[in-house]
Amino acid sequence: MAPLTISSTLKLSSGQHIPLLGLGVYQNDDCVPAVEAALKAGYRHIDTAQMYRNEEQVSAAVKASGIPRESIWIMDNKTSASVQSSLKKLDLDYIDLYLIHSGHGGKDVRLQTYKTLLEFVGPDKPLRSIGVSNYNIKHLEEIREAGLPTPTVNQIEVHDCLLAPDQPNQSLYTKLHPFCQQKPIVEYCKEHGIAISAYCPLVRGDFRNSVFQEVAKEVRPASSYIHCSHHI
Repeated sequence: MAPLTISSTLKLSSGQHIPLLGLGVYQNDDCVPAVEAALKAGYRHIDTAQMYRNEEQVSAAVKASGIPRESIWIMDNKTSASVQSSLKKLDLDYIDLYLIHSGHGGKDVRLQTYKTLLEFVGPDKPLRSIGVSNYNIKHLEEIREAGLPTPTVNQIEVHDCLLAPDQPNQSLYTKLHPFCQQKPIVEYCKEHGIAISAYCPLVRGDFRNSVFQEVAKEVRPASSYIHCSHHI
């Protein structure tokens, strides 16, 4: 397996290559500096969402970077199938990966939202690929039983196993942590060709766990470094 670098990518079931490392902008009301710094450092994957209320800021930072649009992977996350709203706020012609934010709303709503998004997917359409977020096995089985295409990605809070179905030792994202492993859904996704993207890599900034504290004392780096090493 090739060493993990800032430029490493992962092939999804859609055929697209998603950058393995990305910057999420959750709870960042002024994310322009963070996005600009990430892009300058070599990141090419930005994860925003409708509920974050900062899509316009992401757009501004991407444009200011001078990096060609096709070189930056934009992932958006919606509570409804409001594709045009996303495109307008981001000021983009297309979004690389569009996620349904959660499984709330009931089976009929979930399936109708998914079907609606599928209509926007294609090489010359507003969405290049769609996925889901916070879906469990029940939700994914609904999609399969309805005979619909499998989501390319399921983004969940999970341990260090953001794995591609055909690259079991390759991480998709470093958004993960050791106290929320969710092994059943991870195994389901691996079996059905769904890449796992995980969030909250640093346990929401809580480094108080005694195991990590003890390891940090032994090898000297801060507990946050131990978390990062564990995930990567």
